Amino acid sequence: MARNILRTLQGEHDLLRGLFAEMEETTDRSKKGRAQLLERIETNLLPHAKWEELVFYPAFKERADRDGLKTHAEAVQEHRAVELTVIPDVHAAPLDSAMFAGRAKVFGELIDHHATEEETTMFKMARKMFTPKELADLDAQYEEWKTSPAAASAIAAEKAKAGIKAVAKKVGLR
Repeated sequence: MARNILRTLQGEHDLLRGLFAEMEETTDRSKKGRAQLLERIETNLLPHAKWEELVFYPAFKERADRDGLKTHAEAVQEHRAVELTVIPDVHAAPLDSAMFAGRAKVFGELIDHHATEEETTMFKMARKMFTPKELADLDAQYEEWKTSPAAASAIAAEKAKAGIKAVAKKVGLR
């Protein structure tokens, strides 16, 4: 099967849905399991999200009509909400609490909503905007980017930002 960034991103969405389903099955006594699942979620989510923000979304926006621009704006805003609020809130909650379970559930629901919107709206538009070769080239670029120093830097910065916000929430500064 030919390379296609849309298939790759959808596969990652499906992986994340599975990880969130596993998280939903954990209990408050599973601190270690929750911590490991949260790490796996972020390990898969952060490169995906950062690459979309840096490469895919700008390329999409460049070719979009008014409906596409609205779809783009919605996707960007959903990323911002998850990065600036949801992830720090999850990290601010004790792993062995109902608060963590509730926040992790909302995190998963938002990711599922966002992924579903991308798959049914944005990806449908992208199939018309980009040639199969362009979609294959984007897929190859993404694979290469994920192992690059630029990716490592972007992901580290995102984790640090979330960590700082989580600490601020824990001590009552936000």
